[in-house]
Amino acid sequence: MLKHKFALLKAKPKLSVWQYLSLGYLVVILLGSALLSLPFASADGQPTPYVDALFTSCSATCVTGLVPFDTALHWSGFGEIVILLLIQLGGLGFMTIVSVFLFVFRRGVGLYERTAMTQSVGGSSLASVRGLVMRIVLGTISCEIVGAGILCIRFIPDFGALRGVYYSIFHAVSAFCNAGFDLMGSQYGANASLSAYASDPLVSLTVCALIIIGGLGFCVWGDVVRSKLRPWKFRFYTKLILLVSAVMLFLSTMLFLLFERNASLAGRGFGERLLCSFFNACTARTAGFSTTDLTTVSDSGYLLFIVLMFVGGCSGSTAGGIKVGTFAVILMGMFAAFRGKKDINIGKRRIEPGLLGQALAIFAAYLMLIITGTIVICAADPAAGVKAALFETVSAIGTVGLSLSLTSTLGVLSKLVLVVLMFAGRVGVLTLAQALGVRKKQSEVRNPVDVVYIG
Repeated sequence: MLKHKFALLKAKPKLSVWQYLSLGYLVVILLGSALLSLPFASADGQPTPYVDALFTSCSATCVTGLVPFDTALHWSGFGEIVILLLIQLGGLGFMTIVSVFLFVFRRGVGLYERTAMTQSVGGSSLASVRGLVMRIVLGTISCEIVGAGILCIRFIPDFGALRGVYYSIFHAVSAFCNAGFDLMGSQYGANASLSAYASDPLVSLTVCALIIIGGLGFCVWGDVVRSKLRPWKFRFYTKLILLVSAVMLFLSTMLFLLFERNASLAGRGFGERLLCSFFNACTARTAGFSTTDLTTVSDSGYLLFIVLMFVGGCSGSTAGGIKVGTFAVILMGMFAAFRGKKDINIGKRRIEPGLLGQALAIFAAYLMLIITGTIVICAADPAAGVKAALFETVSAIGTVGLSLSLTSTLGVLSKLVLVVLMFAGRVGVLTLAQALGVRKKQSEVRNPVDVVYIG
């Protein structure tokens, strides 16, 4: 009897990996909201309404960037530091931080923790979790330090030594983690983002580089480093992601340049239009910064933003969206179906048919959540309008952070809807569905096959 009780005490909690990850993010969000609701977290010393504190905490942890208040104008130094820590934690991933603590305190990492770790960063191997964690942490810190150092060249002359260094660190972390939070409101007005640096290649290209590296994912740039920048040694997944990402960046830059020449980029020189178009192509992949007034974009540019936010970045990265890999599998599956082929071939590799089913499930789930969120927001806040509400919901579930100046005007219900969408977008709809689902033993008895006409 005594042994039985001891065994029960030592038993692992019956939580799945997906529940472990989801609950981890939820705990961090709730802790952050409690800190941000404290009186000294705001600049005026007054307690921030809990819904707004929860919204900001969720946005920071889920590296989104949607904000009910301008970050620099509303929050105190303490509040900004809390937001920065939440961004860093959300960017690295909950399991990465947990693993770091386990290693620091010399506790072993069991099979359960290893599985959760690889699941959270999009890995496929349980072998060297310690090495994976160290590469993620050191790679992240190195990129952020280099980015902050470059931004110091511009920000120190503009804001002074101490504030310039602080601004450089904050924006480097925010950019690498694809968060989109900025502190420019105190200098250039509320919700100014990086518009003051629209024609500055140093700031714009540095932020874009950090966004791209962070959005590629730990597995991709880890493989690039391992291969010593030799493309022929890249894994298939790395080659696919780099190719699709490069094509999307190039095409979206050219399309923004074409669509916005007489709209949001009117009156600018060609070089500045090209720089802003490239910045738009990068930031729409879940970064959230802006150098142009999004309320002035053309209808074509608006739809392009929607598509890019929906696709997002890469699996196991700081980015959101359905992910580039999912988009590529759906695209190639569509071409294979149109050609009457059973196999999905990409180059000299064949994709498992079951992967297409998962990709389509993710696509359908995101689409349903976006439509539902848009309907609820339009019903709760009729003044929002369908166009702005749709943009906001796609931005939330894609963890982008771009907005048509709608966030601050929304009511409590609409903000809670966006909180749910941001959480689902960061954790992942598949992870969330598996965390909420009840695992049942699969029956060996299969139903008879029948025909459903489609197309």
